[in-house]
Amino acid sequence: MTTPAHRPAAKKRRFGGTHAQIRSALGFYKVLAYATGVMLLLVVVEMVAKYGFQSEIIAGGSAGALGLVNEAAADAAGGFNLSTAVLIVHGWLYVVYLIADFRLWQFMRWPFSRFVLIALGGVVPLLSFIVEKRIHRRVEEELAAHPEASKRY
Repeated sequence: MTTPAHRPAAKKRRFGGTHAQIRSALGFYKVLAYATGVMLLLVVVEMVAKYGFQSEIIAGGSAGALGLVNEAAADAAGGFNLSTAVLIVHGWLYVVYLIADFRLWQFMRWPFSRFVLIALGGVVPLLSFIVEKRIHRRVEEELAAHPEASKRY
């Protein structure tokens, strides 16, 4: 039987920042998760066009407003190569997504395995939307459960 004087103290949760900093990092992560997820879906469309139809997506030029042009004729078609643009934009967005992931992970002081799990969200189509929802809920739960850790400075 434990008496109140001998009851073990609840483990105190320590964050790497204030609640406001964590919520800011969470908002940044959310925006990047959605942007990266949308761009990854566009990469899937581009891959289907490239490997399924041996074509590139071109805007303007001989393709008209938007069209599929055979890979061999894509350079001569003129216009803007959306296939290449989607790949480049997704690549750079994923880098910024990793920065947002790292920032949130650092503030929450989670294990490294959670950082890797969140990072994989930007690689598997549709996973970024699922992971973002779960991470958002988890952060809010942890912040609500530990209001004493709100002031760091």
